[in-house]
Amino acid sequence: MRKGLLYLVAIMDWSTRKVLSWRLSNTMDAEFCIEALQEALIRYGAPEIFNTDQGSQFTTPRFTEVLEKRQIRISIDGRGRWLDNVFIERLWRSLKYECVYRHAFETGSELRAGLAGWISHYNGQRPHSALAGRTPDEAYHDTPTPWDPGLTPDPMANSNAVNLAA
Repeated sequence: MRKGLLYLVAIMDWSTRKVLSWRLSNTMDAEFCIEALQEALIRYGAPEIFNTDQGSQFTTPRFTEVLEKRQIRISIDGRGRWLDNVFIERLWRSLKYECVYRHAFETGSELRAGLAGWISHYNGQRPHSALAGRTPDEAYHDTPTPWDPGLTPDPMANSNAVNLAA
């Protein structure tokens, strides 16, 4: 876009990397974040834990009350600790380099449409090595993907693998 800023929030399932919902806004307030959160909760149910960074849109009582009413534990990253939320940070990097930087979006509507297409591709068609070559949709719905040992390493051989969803 030639001028102005738009803000993006995404709700992601950490264990499958699936983007459950997202919103774009021209203001950095809590409302668009709450809308994305509520959509994810309605469509996919409540997680045990919800992690965010320390942004004011996530720490406002209006946002945290949505989680507390559903007895969802709140986890907030340490100050400046991108590693605490590495999965969403990786999503932002991929989205920027694979979508935003490759297109000259002129308007917010064009950007929204471009993001919708990219997120649909990310969830449904883009395999992830950490998911044994499955897409986030396949992993979320626990759809097995044929594993060809000649093409990809054995996902169970990685002794550093950690289940962060547990």
